[in-house]
Amino acid sequence: MSIKQALLTLLDEEPRYGYQLRAEFEARTGGTWPLNVGQVYTTLTRLERDGLVAAEGSDDEGHVVYRLTDAGRVEVRRWFETPVERDRPPRDELAIKLALAVTVPGVDVRGVIQAQRTDTIRALQEYTRLKARATDEDLAWLLVLDSLVFQAEAEVRWLDHCESRLARHCPAPARDTARAVRPDVTARRGSR
Repeated sequence: MSIKQALLTLLDEEPRYGYQLRAEFEARTGGTWPLNVGQVYTTLTRLERDGLVAAEGSDDEGHVVYRLTDAGRVEVRRWFETPVERDRPPRDELAIKLALAVTVPGVDVRGVIQAQRTDTIRALQEYTRLKARATDEDLAWLLVLDSLVFQAEAEVRWLDHCESRLARHCPAPARDTARAVRPDVTARRGSR
């Protein structure tokens, strides 16, 4: 996600200072992607250097207020008109983790998959609860939640697929049912 584009978009509505931009961004995204205020001000400095925003002066409390320039407006329009590029290939920590897990001896890959599935389902349940509490007036937040729900659902399906692939390539060790039953039988006989 481009902080630059987000700040430009918010400044397209009205001039703001850094803390206002951070608060507005987090309000619109439901705090899903919290911004560090230092990061906001660093980005504003770069945007000003690049001629996309200009300092408009200070408010009554001494906050430097920034406004969007004409070049900034062009940048915002271009951003909305251009599809979001995907990393090629995408850098997915979970995919990397599982790729390494299947190549490192002694790692319980099935356990890794199950732990992730449990966590993802928990997140999915939380997103669903948040959607139930949102109103139609929370359209921006609902769109973010929908995206999170779809991503979580896709991750669960992918984890199921990984588990199936793992089962085909590395069947789980078969239990020796005779040994598993025999100690119980012996223990029961000894207690008589």
